[in-house]
Amino acid sequence: MSKKILITGGAGFIAHHVIDKILSTTDWEIVTLDRLDFSGNLNRLKEVVSSYPDIEQKRVKVVHHDLKAELNPEISATIGKIDYISHLAAGSHVDRSISYPLEFVMDNVVGTAHILDYARKIDGLERFAYFSTDEVFGPAPSGVYYKENDRYNSTNPYSATKAGAEELVVAFENTYGLPAIITHTMNVFGERQNPEKYIPMVIKKVRDGELVTVHSNAKKTVAGSRHYIHAEDVAEALLFLYDYDLSSLKADETGAKCQKFNIVGKDEIDNLQLAQFIAETQNKELIYEMVDFHSQRPGHDLRYSLDGAKMAKMGWEPKSAYKRLQSTIKWTLKNDRWLSI
Repeated sequence: MSKKILITGGAGFIAHHVIDKILSTTDWEIVTLDRLDFSGNLNRLKEVVSSYPDIEQKRVKVVHHDLKAELNPEISATIGKIDYISHLAAGSHVDRSISYPLEFVMDNVVGTAHILDYARKIDGLERFAYFSTDEVFGPAPSGVYYKENDRYNSTNPYSATKAGAEELVVAFENTYGLPAIITHTMNVFGERQNPEKYIPMVIKKVRDGELVTVHSNAKKTVAGSRHYIHAEDVAEALLFLYDYDLSSLKADETGAKCQKFNIVGKDEIDNLQLAQFIAETQNKELIYEMVDFHSQRPGHDLRYSLDGAKMAKMGWEPKSAYKRLQSTIKWTLKNDRWLSI
């Protein structure tokens, strides 16, 4: 029997890749809940969905709603019976969170509370997946790889609100028996990404012969690094987790009930290496400047890192970031309207 999934933030960057993967690999019905603002671009969703035959397009329903408000009976009736919920709707721009912290509390904490309250009342809900971030753990010194239940160390309002929302998810599982999981993803890239993000920004600056700023340590000798991962890998990991028998997993050594999973890129790449790879792929010279990240970007961290051993042991691993990067760069240059949207 076909399943039905509710995806919040479906017009957002990661979520529209999840919808694409569900359309291409399952027969599920999809309801996407979105307020269509700074992060949500309906053109993303339209471009992906319209590439499928009409009969497949009818599997996707878009419902307009801002999760700062509760889901009223009319919205609930429009959504209908749901088997899965993937909660991706969130404010995710660190700089915006620093400028507008209360806005991020409303979006990421209050919004999560509202979708959780809706979810706990659904009979037969099979799984609720909350998409969190590596940033809840804060900066990772060289050689450190954070595990799923390591301590929080938020360094900006964005990561603090994501950590707060994680605690709500855990509380709802403990209190109401909500079948919840939490994922930590990090530095996702891919087609149709917002042009203010690092990879599309560098693609554009290299193409146009402009200066690329590379954030570094105070001595300007070490560039910041991330385990970059393509959005399609993230989508595949989510579907893997929906299919996986979680009852077969042993309880975490911390005793935590709510299972958490790190979705980690295969390759750790520093931002200078990344910019050089983008330039080489375009056969262009890289013009860059190393800039002390502390003085230039308060609330940002030099290195983030997660331990992906749990997912690897379960049988899931991502593809090489470099291969994915090359195809993303070429696609973006060919579809360069996405560099100015």
